[in-house]
Amino acid sequence: MPALRTPPREPALPTSTRRPARRARAHVLAAAALAASVVALAGCAGSNPLAPETGGTGDGGATTDTIVVGSAAFPEAEILAYVYADGLKAAGFDVDVKPSIGARDAYIAALQDGSIDLVPEYTGNLLQYFDAQATAQSPDDVLAALQKAVPDGFEVLDPAEAQDADSYNVTKAFSQQYGVTSLADLAKVPVPISVAANPEFAERPYGIPGLKSVYGVDATLVPINDGGGPNTLAALLDGTVQLADIYSTTPSIAENDLVTLEDPEHMILAQNVIPLIATKSASDEVVKVLNAIQAKLTTAELIAMNTRSSGDEKASSQRIADDWLAANGFAG
Repeated sequence: MPALRTPPREPALPTSTRRPARRARAHVLAAAALAASVVALAGCAGSNPLAPETGGTGDGGATTDTIVVGSAAFPEAEILAYVYADGLKAAGFDVDVKPSIGARDAYIAALQDGSIDLVPEYTGNLLQYFDAQATAQSPDDVLAALQKAVPDGFEVLDPAEAQDADSYNVTKAFSQQYGVTSLADLAKVPVPISVAANPEFAERPYGIPGLKSVYGVDATLVPINDGGGPNTLAALLDGTVQLADIYSTTPSIAENDLVTLEDPEHMILAQNVIPLIATKSASDEVVKVLNAIQAKLTTAELIAMNTRSSGDEKASSQRIADDWLAANGFAG
């Protein structure tokens, strides 16, 4: 699910996320040395086609510094952090992981002070963090706006097809009793509506203000700061609230036969998984590996990974990540 949202700070100065062109090698290897190198690389590259060149220190080659991957403090973010970290390790990079740093303010600060170099993020919420006035909603528009809003020293790479967006959910009984299948239907419900969601929903444009301005729904927020987790679910199931914000890849939606309400006005902005990386760590080879991983991440696979994390199996985040990497050809 998307990282726990925090109130946006002052917008950073916009900058392009395009990296400067890498310098070409200054010298050309002799023919005999080149042939020997090709043979040596073929012997050690293994089955992973993304393994970087070794021994180089020029721009575009393998970095000699350890890449530290951080994450927000919820299971999906931890899994994605290990997907990135262990994918890079399999490609020959030196990587450490600092999972569960906290909410967005905490791990952005860690990126700024150099404690970490890379973190999995979500396009829509990250855009609103860097630009509180942003109005983009569709995946393409959100990405374009985010690329302009990311401050100097950071880059965003390719977005995945995988999304983990906010979603409004009701119980099946509530849906059937009041004929509610979309957010637009809530305006005709004859009982007061309370919403269980993170405290930030009091101000988010797709939170309480959006329900009023977009759908004409007067709703009361019941703040529960667990990112659509068990306390939010319990409040919905026991009738404390009628509506709950639960992230769209959360297994509890299907497990409890909840009805996710349609959003015909596209009030909820796109939330594609995307790497946020310090520019100093974004060598060509690192970017190549991460973008290849991104190309294979789907929403269905996020749900499957989250189910392994929260279900009876309760596999570790690293085990889930490593199994996904192996199944998708990124094992060393």
